[in-house]
Amino acid sequence: NMGEHARILVIDDDESIRKTLATILEEKGYLVDTAENGEEAIRKSNVKFYNLALIDIRLPDMEGTKLLTAMKEATPKMVKIIITGYPSLQNAIEAVNKGADAYILKPFNMDSVLNTIKEHLKKQQQAKKYGEEKVAEFIETRVREIEEEKTISRKRMG
Repeated sequence: NMGEHARILVIDDDESIRKTLATILEEKGYLVDTAENGEEAIRKSNVKFYNLALIDIRLPDMEGTKLLTAMKEATPKMVKIIITGYPSLQNAIEAVNKGADAYILKPFNMDSVLNTIKEHLKKQQQAKKYGEEKVAEFIETRVREIEEEKTISRKRMG
């Protein structure tokens, strides 16, 4: 199952939102950590790899978009989803420009939140698989080339 064991970091200064999201996500088999501000989020993501972060656009110590940029540099492969209660076009555009993969609106429609998360984790998984296949392919090709080079030099020697 996709959801199993993917790590999610929920970043929101509202405790009830953190608890609600964590409870629902854990029920779905995700491993969840929470942070109440940008600083805590950065500290946690430096220690652990998270597949996905839900980032509130308004945090007490920094703008969610600023945190987004910081996390994008630190863990580019992590899926970053902005949580906003103010779906102005400006917000949405800024979030996407700063590297958000998606954004979800408050008040939450939980089905839609879960679908967004699932969809992005699936993409992440596919990209990882694609990356691993490319590496394997590169190694195979390289091994073959080395073998051929050996054969050629052996022929020269003989």
